[in-house]
Parts: sequence; C-alpha cells; structure tokens
Amino acid sequence: MNWLFLNSGKCGAAFNMALDEALLEGAASIGAPVLRFYGWTEPAATFGYFQKYTEVEKTTPLRPLIRRPTGGGIVPHDVDWTYSFVMPPNHEWYSVAAVESYRRIHDWLRLAFAELKIETELAPCCQESLPGQCFAGHEKFDLLWHGKKIAGAAQRRNKLGLLVQGSIQPPPLQKLEVRSQKSETGNGSLDSSRSFFEEAMRVVAAKNWQNGWEEFLVNDVLRRAEHLAGEKFSQASYNRKR
Repeated sequence: MNWLFLNSGKCGAAFNMALDEALLEGAASIGAPVLRFYGWTEPAATFGYFQKYTEVEKTTPLRPLIRRPTGGGIVPHDVDWTYSFVMPPNHEWYSVAAVESYRRIHDWLRLAFAELKIETELAPCCQESLPGQCFAGHEKFDLLWHGKKIAGAAQRRNKLGLLVQGSIQPPPLQKLEVRSQKSETGNGSLDSSRSFFEEAMRVVAAKNWQNGWEEFLVNDVLRRAEHLAGEKFSQASYNRKR
C-alpha cells in the first residue's frame, strides 16, 4: 500500500492544528496513512487538549496559544520540525496500545536520524519535568540526543483514526551533517537539513514497512481545515474552554 505525504510549509498556528484535525476526520475515507510536515509563520505555542488555559498562559509568554486536538503539555513552536502522522482505523498501528504507537513513532525518528549519521536513542524511563512543559524533562520512549530530549509527541485515537502530532528540536546544525552524495550540493541551511531529514523518514518507512509514497492532494480536507481554523482553533471560546 502507498502511504501519503504532505508538506504544507509554514502556516498559522490555528490552521496547523485545524489541518491535523481535518486529516483525522477524513482518515477512514482517505484510507491510507498520511505523513504531514509543516512549519510556523510566527512563534506560537500549542498545549494539550486537557490542559487548563489559565495555567498555560502563566507558564509561557508565547502567543498565540492554541489548544491541540491531542493531549500532552506545552510545546513552543518557531524553528522546530513539526510533523503529524494519521492512520485510518483499519491500519495495524491503530489497534496497538498508546505506549506502543508512541514507541514506534519515535523509533522511526531515531532510524531517520541514523540515516543522517546522527545517533539518538529512545528514553528508557522518565525524567521529571516542569509542570506542563513538554521539553523540560522526558517521558519513556521520547527521543534523546546526548541525554537531552529532542522529540516528543501527543496522540489522539477515536473511531475516526489515530492522530500523532510531533515536534523535533533538531540538534545543532553543525552536528546535523548529512553524509550522503545529496548533501554535498546542499547549502547547509536549516531548511536543507530539514528536507534531508524528511526524506530520511520516507526512506526508513519504505525499508521497514515496504510501503511506497505518494503525494497527498488535500482538496476537501483543505476546505474543512480552513473552516476549523476560523470557527474553532482561532476562537477564544475553544482555546479557553478549560
């Protein structure tokens, strides 16, 4: 089966969350896993669906603050490498326990960094973090580089499918040296390093799950995302609901 990929570029915070939710809503009709890469038009922070807004706004100065459709803590966004992965309910990943889908997604990232000759590891256990702060400590199966958390994720599983939203705080650029023929033509920028990593994720998936890749054409999902961005994720009534 071909898996689908989508690079939606830099978008506003409300739209980023809206598009992920629209992909989850359409997962069954799409019928195949979708890997999305995206960025941010301005610094922002997202916070877990179940967090209290009054506590979140005291914890970070970043604005806007947008409530995610997934759980977890506060995640700062600016130059992080953000992705989502959506699986339909008939996909094998949908049926595994949350801890296993969390392990799988970060092992996928680990193998992608290995393609770039960057050694990372999955956290064997937890390290206490500040309340609500996603990158201040780490949980079991978070991705670590030199003992520091560089990737975390949050999940939402319902009858529509499984959504994983992840953020990567990449290693310093001088450490992210892509040792391949393609890297020799790169310009060493953050964008070029990220593009190599995104390609590595697709390569790893093809090796491990024998899938092909096909670009996802958004169409109706995009219209739904625009509606959700305007009517839900940009609205104070939603973001302050708890």
